[in-house]
Amino acid sequence: MRKSWWKILGLVMVGVGIIAGFLGPVPTLPILHETIRNVYFHVPMWFTMLTLYLISVVYSIKYLGSGKEEHDLLAVEAVNTGIVFCIMGLLTGMLWANITWGDPWPNDPKLNGSAIATLMYLAYLVLRNALEEEQKRAKISAIYNIFAFPVMVVLLYILPKLTDSLHPGSGGNSTFGDLDMDNQMRPVFYTAVAGWILIGIWICTLRYRMRLLENKRNLLD
Repeated sequence: MRKSWWKILGLVMVGVGIIAGFLGPVPTLPILHETIRNVYFHVPMWFTMLTLYLISVVYSIKYLGSGKEEHDLLAVEAVNTGIVFCIMGLLTGMLWANITWGDPWPNDPKLNGSAIATLMYLAYLVLRNALEEEQKRAKISAIYNIFAFPVMVVLLYILPKLTDSLHPGSGGNSTFGDLDMDNQMRPVFYTAVAGWILIGIWICTLRYRMRLLENKRNLLD
């Protein structure tokens, strides 16, 4: 029970975010209207994805320094879990864009950058499956992973700020925190972000433990 407190906390925080996201009060806003509730779901998906990708980079660096298989496995499972949250972030974003902008995928630099970043991490998984020799696969994919993360940050957060973008906080636009979220929304938003991050880490650890069990079974076979 003591070791699981953060998992329970994550479930409670996500539950609060979901309930308040659908039923809690939100400000009356032009264009956005009730779709502002999606900020409790769309944005936490991206924060969770970023956290998992960062964990993956940390363990890729650890693997290059230690050569331990466990570090490599945790790195790849963090990416596998991050991809799931990436897809959920894309889907919730497309739904939001279709309602507020009239197009699920307008020609927007942040959207295009997110597509490229997603393809980069899918390529990471393809690269791992293309190499059979374990140590070679682990080293090459670790190096790829370390370079992919800063490129992703540039695509998602730096380039959109330098060009015109429909997204808040980009191209001179105000952020949601400055323009749209009131003091009632902020606590729920931060609770949802923290809760989904904890759930994402929990899923990653479960996948990692399953991978360890699979490897042990393969050795016994």
